[in-house]
Amino acid sequence: MRAKRVIAAAAAIEVLTACLLVVAPAVFARLLLGAELSGAGAALGRLAGISLLALALACWPRGTLPRQAAQPVLALLIFSVLCSLFLAYLGIGGENAGVLLWPAVATHAAMAGLLIWSSLAERHR
Repeated sequence: MRAKRVIAAAAAIEVLTACLLVVAPAVFARLLLGAELSGAGAALGRLAGISLLALALACWPRGTLPRQAAQPVLALLIFSVLCSLFLAYLGIGGENAGVLLWPAVATHAAMAGLLIWSSLAERHR
């Protein structure tokens, strides 16, 4: 029981860190590293925040969230959807668009679709 509480506390701290990274990566960098971020650094910070949020959800102690069997799938789905949306937002804005941006959007969107499809197929079994 004690380990579950420690893991829940650690995951909650990571969720807060992830939220700060997504909302204000420049503030996070300034507080943690004492440095400023470029535009690309801020975008990567937001992607790191999205990743950290999915990781914290995947590590959340069993029995504290509904539908525990789907927890890893849900974490990957949240990661894929948020990444594809954020990267598409960057691409539409046009400021930070490298050659792999749109393939990454398509890959994350496809992964999200496959995760949804596999989850629905699993439920019907």
